[in-house]
Amino acid sequence: MTDRTPTSAPDPGTGRVPRPSGAGVRFDDDQPVTVVLVRHGETAMTVARGYSGSSVPGPPLDERGREQARAAAALVERVGRDLWGDIAYPSEVLASPMVRTQETAAIVAERLGLRVQTEDRVKEADFGQWQGFTAEQIEERWPGQLEPWHTRADLRPPGGESIVDVGERLAAVFDDLLAGARGRTVVVVSHAVAIRAALGVAMGANPGSWSQLRVAPASVSIVRLFADRRHEIAVAGAPSDGWA
Repeated sequence: MTDRTPTSAPDPGTGRVPRPSGAGVRFDDDQPVTVVLVRHGETAMTVARGYSGSSVPGPPLDERGREQARAAAALVERVGRDLWGDIAYPSEVLASPMVRTQETAAIVAERLGLRVQTEDRVKEADFGQWQGFTAEQIEERWPGQLEPWHTRADLRPPGGESIVDVGERLAAVFDDLLAGARGRTVVVVSHAVAIRAALGVAMGANPGSWSQLRVAPASVSIVRLFADRRHEIAVAGAPSDGWA
């Protein structure tokens, strides 16, 4: 059986685990909802560096991607145990409907003893007509559009979504999570652009800056959501290599 005892002892007066040194500054004892964001493992499109969005369900994880998913699962299992002891052990797993995220989430959920719930709003950006093309190919066919898609963030590719559109989806997910029980930890298995958007929304950062966040395959990020929207970024893009 998994040991789910937090590393930090509860305060005898309040019964709550104290916030650690270096945590986001707060002047109340509001309890957050913690979101552990996990990017899916590697696929053939990851290797080819193609823009792989939500308009098609595939591709699946490759063998390395499955290894990465197992490593991510091992890292996530330590949340609330011997890592990030002020955070509750995960009690829910949500995943994008894409094949690669469902496969990654199944590995994570099995490790945690949980089931996967599908959440359409955490799917990857829809790249429209850019789907499957590399950055170089997009620039060749649609010159001058890819850079402002990332840096201006309100530009939509033909038939696709802007980064701002993705951020609005993730903000709605955060609102719904905050409306539920507080103090719990929810794992969300998603994608690079969507996780950048989640982190950017949590920080209140300009959408044009979200692409500056590094979100490697099977990396783990942790956001703590508070009612006053002064959310905390506890971890951004931590690699899971070597944890399996």
